[in-house]
Amino acid sequence: MDIKEYFARISYRGSHSKPDLDTMTDIFQHHIRAVPFENLSIHCGERIELDLEAAYNKIVRKKRGGWCMENNYLLSWVLKTLGYDITLLGGKVYVPERNDYPKEMNHLLLKVVLDGKSYILDGGFGMAYQMWQPMELISGTDQPQTPGVFRFLEEGGTWYFEKVKRKQMVPNQDASTSHNVEDEGRRPIYVFTLQPRDIEEFRGCNAELQTAPDSPFTTKSVCSLQTADGIRTLVGWKLTEMKYNYRDNMDLVEIRMLADEEIEKTLKEKFNITLDKKLVPTYRSRFSPS
Repeated sequence: MDIKEYFARISYRGSHSKPDLDTMTDIFQHHIRAVPFENLSIHCGERIELDLEAAYNKIVRKKRGGWCMENNYLLSWVLKTLGYDITLLGGKVYVPERNDYPKEMNHLLLKVVLDGKSYILDGGFGMAYQMWQPMELISGTDQPQTPGVFRFLEEGGTWYFEKVKRKQMVPNQDASTSHNVEDEGRRPIYVFTLQPRDIEEFRGCNAELQTAPDSPFTTKSVCSLQTADGIRTLVGWKLTEMKYNYRDNMDLVEIRMLADEEIEKTLKEKFNITLDKKLVPTYRSRFSPS
């Protein structure tokens, strides 16, 4: 594992001699624009290993992406190597269909202490809820970023992470590309505590998330990448490209359904991903209607 090889992977050419907020932010933004959030291994018949060298080889050498336990584990190594004070934290991701959080921890994120302040860094959430900058760990304060307004709320030692959504304009929406336009307002993302975690504590959820029949990762093949002004995502056969704050606090959402033969080319051209094994695109509801 070589930090210079990682920097080449994310096209980072800036300074890294001083562990400060500007450097961390710059590295982080290069990471999320170069490394997709994706679970494609599951839908190619591969296992996702909870191992730092495996994550490094996959993301840096094979130019793949990964989910939270790959992206953030790799980022923790990068920042520790550069002299940052890093702690692993565990979170529980909000389930919109149930309007609730799961009982068990299922998300890995990072806390960074810098010049006496604590920041949350999470390069492994993806989609439209991916932070673009480290967020100061303070409760009840809006922290505007390009994707929208994020904030933390703390209650009794539990921290709630949420985003205020913008309006969306979907010019090419039709029945084949139905898009659930969520109302503006607060959208929960996940909850977490500040209890330090060891990577071994994530071994159970790493296995569960890629095998359980109702896991969001077994029910959907997902690939998302942050761009200079928005995001692009491929969920199943649906390619969505979003431009943030296109006009008047509104995001532009363009959707296209792909044919099977377009998937491989789209992954290469839009996400810079080439897979070793054939992908079986998947998109089905996690919950059967009651």
